[in-house]
Amino acid sequence: MQRSDDFLGHPRGLAFLFASEMWERFSYYGMRALLVLYMVEYLLTPQRMDAALGLDALKHGLETLSGPLAPQPFASQIYGLYTGLVYLTPILGGFIADRRLGRTRTIVIGAALMAVGHFMMAFDRLFLIALLFIALGCGFFKPNISTQVGELYAPSDARRDRAYSIFYVGINIGAFFAPLVCGTVGETIGWHYGFACAGVGMIIGLVTYVIGLPSLPPEPLMRERRAPTAQSRAQIRRSVGALMLLFAPSALFWAAFEQQGNTIALWAAQSVDRGVDIFGWRADIPVTWFQAFNPLMIFLFTPPLVALWARLARLGREPSTIGKMRLGCLGVTASYGVLALAAWTSDGGKASWLWLLAYFSVITISELHFSPIALSLVSHVAPEGSRSALMGFWFTSMFLGNLLAGWLGGLWSSLANVYFFLLISVLGVAGALFVEAARQPLGDLLAFRESR
Repeated sequence: MQRSDDFLGHPRGLAFLFASEMWERFSYYGMRALLVLYMVEYLLTPQRMDAALGLDALKHGLETLSGPLAPQPFASQIYGLYTGLVYLTPILGGFIADRRLGRTRTIVIGAALMAVGHFMMAFDRLFLIALLFIALGCGFFKPNISTQVGELYAPSDARRDRAYSIFYVGINIGAFFAPLVCGTVGETIGWHYGFACAGVGMIIGLVTYVIGLPSLPPEPLMRERRAPTAQSRAQIRRSVGALMLLFAPSALFWAAFEQQGNTIALWAAQSVDRGVDIFGWRADIPVTWFQAFNPLMIFLFTPPLVALWARLARLGREPSTIGKMRLGCLGVTASYGVLALAAWTSDGGKASWLWLLAYFSVITISELHFSPIALSLVSHVAPEGSRSALMGFWFTSMFLGNLLAGWLGGLWSSLANVYFFLLISVLGVAGALFVEAARQPLGDLLAFRESR
């Protein structure tokens, strides 16, 4: 464990993990901000459709399952498959780190794969190959760097939840600047230049991680790692069983949340009055900039929220891990209720962009109660020696959520906006019910882990 607490009352290694993840998320969200718009407005047009290797074959394959696909539903399906794959590959990255290469080397390889993939996006012909490189690299990178955050703390250290919330700020600082930089460059100069900006960000993240290695907990050599015993296997099975209870609410949460880069971007482009008046000068907010609202609010809302939790903890009233996650799911319902109200009151016209501001405010608070808390929970319940694999297993729930997000996004063109948003809002209520059902078995597991 790191002994030096010189980063906001936390180990110094958290600062380097914070910065590395910040740049990795800059690259990921920079590309994501452009992806659907790039496909709908550029790549999937008839004159360019044949340029990308394998794209026509993928379209025919998807159409055998869903029927003919126009550009928007096809783009949503690709978006869902890609973002889903981003959260499926971590189970492979976690296994490789735990059993073969160790976390550090796996993270470095993942960062390099992502950088190459982002630069490949500059070439239409390599589009699908680039998405595969980025998804695989993310799978190598994400579960292992998330696990290293937890390893900075002893099992009983009460700062763990707050550390993941701070780490989450790093994620969202990168996600905030990504659409402003990559999105603006892509929309105004050229799509491929925006993707190249994402590649530069990933290289900076890789260099930052390597520089910070001396501040991270040392990894045991592979020959020093103990082979799994019957007891450790039983612990893994217990942890997997408990986490599976949260697969449904996690999938539902992310199916709703990931509409931001998909149907929310399309709604902002088509049905939102993006005009603002600045000292008599009127300008339109670029569509990709709306994707900066959520990360901006993450690092504005996180410090007071973490301070509130710390104060409540001193009073013995901090919400439980399960309680926070339940609130997160209910927040999803409220956020899409806001959009349903916006679509209904606009009555076919254009809604004010302030409705999007309200939506992002509510869904950001719900995210802070769900996502970093879930990462902390996984780190806590996973037995030593299998933490990366268990973290990768957890990200599989996000894979399911993103697949569902893509499928639901395909309904956008066939449903009225208000009904689409109401449909998404129902996911949050269902997720909260699943979380509540998992309360008792998860409480038993947490008590078991803390007693050891």
